[in-house]
Amino acid sequence: MKYRETTPCKELSSFIHSYWELKGDEFDRQWERIFPDGCAGFVMNLGNTCLTDNGSVSLEFGKTYVVGAMTSFKDSFIESKTHLLGVCLKPATFANFYNYVSQNELINHTVEFEKSNSFNVNKILENPSHYLNQFFCDRKKGQNNSLQSVINDIHTKKGHISIDELSKRNSITVRQLERNFKKHIGISPKEYSNIIRFQNTLSIIKNSGENQSFLEIAFECGYYDHSHLANEIKRYTGLSPSLL
Repeated sequence: MKYRETTPCKELSSFIHSYWELKGDEFDRQWERIFPDGCAGFVMNLGNTCLTDNGSVSLEFGKTYVVGAMTSFKDSFIESKTHLLGVCLKPATFANFYNYVSQNELINHTVEFEKSNSFNVNKILENPSHYLNQFFCDRKKGQNNSLQSVINDIHTKKGHISIDELSKRNSITVRQLERNFKKHIGISPKEYSNIIRFQNTLSIIKNSGENQSFLEIAFECGYYDHSHLANEIKRYTGLSPSLL
């Protein structure tokens, strides 16, 4: 399997994390697992029909799909003629490009886009990054992200921050914060914070080698104990910590 990411143009850097491309090779015939990161995105199938969402959704050639933020892992079946092209949005930026349903209706779902909102399969094959930059620059509706300061606080604290503190820091009621997160990201601020904490923990586990014990990592990342961290890893990845 070959996977690569490219960065969007400067004008889109506040809204889009990356463009990505995945191609199977002759030896591929396997389920590939991804973990939640709090981001929504888009995917277009440029190869054979591909099963995703743990086998419940078939991505068909030439069609574009919107992928809602995830609260658990997702498996896709990759084989030799799999060819997917995707866009990873930054949190709460979907509305900068599309008028669509509240994001909480898309959570953990992959939904086919209507043709008017889809990528052009012929044009995208010529030069994917150039096409996507032009596509999203043409659709961009504004520069504002109403949740950016809250998102910044969550990332600065690596997910270890209470909703009450977020509310006070950003002069917004807890109820309003909850409503805005479900509308623009799809999940609650608490769930988003938990996912960011999990992603930070995952990075530490992968880079620590044997320099830190699992219990030390748990305390460093704000978990109560070893079991609390193990349960969160199981929830988000479907794996025990030893299999990461």
